[in-house]
Amino acid sequence: MNKTTDIEIAPSLNYCPVARALDLVGDRWTLLIVRDLLKTGSCRYQVLTETLNVAPNTLSGRLKMLEANGFVERRFYSEYPPRAEYVLTDKGRSLKPIIDSFRTWGKKNTEAPT
Repeated sequence: MNKTTDIEIAPSLNYCPVARALDLVGDRWTLLIVRDLLKTGSCRYQVLTETLNVAPNTLSGRLKMLEANGFVERRFYSEYPPRAEYVLTDKGRSLKPIIDSFRTWGKKNTEAPT
């Protein structure tokens, strides 16, 4: 620990838990997907595309990453054509305090568009 800043300084970012966490959830769309799934409990791909106003290829990539890393689970509700909804796992729901902290910080330190 650096006594002046109390921030963990590691010789490599691979050893820093903040850097490792940001590698998984540190981009804009990932946390917004988690935010929406926390609000709704489950959500279909098309609804996420519309509510987030995100390009389909971006959303698809983020959902695949979240699923591969155990944050979301894909549940099929239609076999033909295959249609899925996404739900957070326990690991995904464990991000709630982080989303709540971002919300609180954003309300305090940013201005909403008028």
